[in-house]
Amino acid sequence: MPVPLLDVNAQNRPLEAELTGAFQRVLKHGMFILGKEVDQFEAEAREFLGVKHALGVSSGTDALVLALMALDLQPGDEVLCPAFTFFATAGSVSRVGAVPVFVDVCPVCFNLDVNDARAKITSRTKAIMPVHLFGQSADMDAIQALATEHGLRVIEDAAQSFGAAYKGRQTGTIGDFGAYSFFPSKNLGGLGDAGLLATNDDKLGEYAKILRVHGSAPKYYHHHIGGNFRIDALQAAFLSVKLKHYNDYTAKRQVNAAFYAERLGQLPGVVQADPAHCKCAKAQSASLDAAQAKIVLPVGYAHNTHIWNQYTIRVLGGRRDALRDFLWSKKIGCEVYYPVTLDQQKCFAHLPAHSLQGCEVSHQLAAEVLSIPIYPELNPAQREEVAAAIAEFVA
Repeated sequence: MPVPLLDVNAQNRPLEAELTGAFQRVLKHGMFILGKEVDQFEAEAREFLGVKHALGVSSGTDALVLALMALDLQPGDEVLCPAFTFFATAGSVSRVGAVPVFVDVCPVCFNLDVNDARAKITSRTKAIMPVHLFGQSADMDAIQALATEHGLRVIEDAAQSFGAAYKGRQTGTIGDFGAYSFFPSKNLGGLGDAGLLATNDDKLGEYAKILRVHGSAPKYYHHHIGGNFRIDALQAAFLSVKLKHYNDYTAKRQVNAAFYAERLGQLPGVVQADPAHCKCAKAQSASLDAAQAKIVLPVGYAHNTHIWNQYTIRVLGGRRDALRDFLWSKKIGCEVYYPVTLDQQKCFAHLPAHSLQGCEVSHQLAAEVLSIPIYPELNPAQREEVAAAIAEFVA
């Protein structure tokens, strides 16, 4: 049977009456920009995240841009960010005139390598932007310690990790700012573009709120230059509907991840990533060679709450594209997140040499990773279809 990588309507259809009711409510009162739906969703997000300030914004990318503007990043300032992530992380840095400096990542959790970040700090470094990739938190204790030591601001790119936690704290609430995306494919997905910016700092929260509306306070009086970063009232209303079901969505993703770990882990040549080698790519590679591994399954650390935005395996031996094509031939959805690292993107070729060096693990992962279906509505028969296809491939 066909198994899509993601089926957003499988989640939205059961909520049709609630979503339609939300649409009709906004249509009738006509307050399409900000207003009570936005206020309500922001209050619900604050409670869910346990954070003091949560601003609905136009997208996850705009949340990052707004955070950088609120922290007064200037042209020429350097921002440390991982080389292995979605483009918006570094793109937002460049949009404010700052310089992204690319940091290598951990081969186990796919997140920023703090030791490499430390080695790339210069006198121009002003901020660090960890990404909680695929739904699992980066090492925030080490990142916060590094930031404190060097006087850096911390912007958490939590676009893929709304609801994930690090040692009991919600991702995006630990640094100066946390930026979230509600793009339709995210675990909490809107019916269009939307995002959120969170902070526990009262001054930063108020300043970001002003910048969200062109920097005006009061209306038509501008002491600052901001942007149009407002969330649509309709999207806020839709997200309020879906947020009520969010914990159930997460639980189902976790069940699917556990199924893959158990079912795929029984196959010859399939191993689980070893947290003992989190920061040592060479040691991990040696252990994988010794095990004659063909596929490496992802792992959720015990101290993290992993929400599995993606279930991303590593296919070794140069066979990733072959597995991708094999799954496609069986009408099983899969995707490469991400085939080109940020330091290799042509638009960043002009950056200083030190911004582009030393991302070997990221390059290796870009050639190995493949994400398979993990969405909450994936049914048992579909999961078995995915597992059976991978079993056939590795046999």
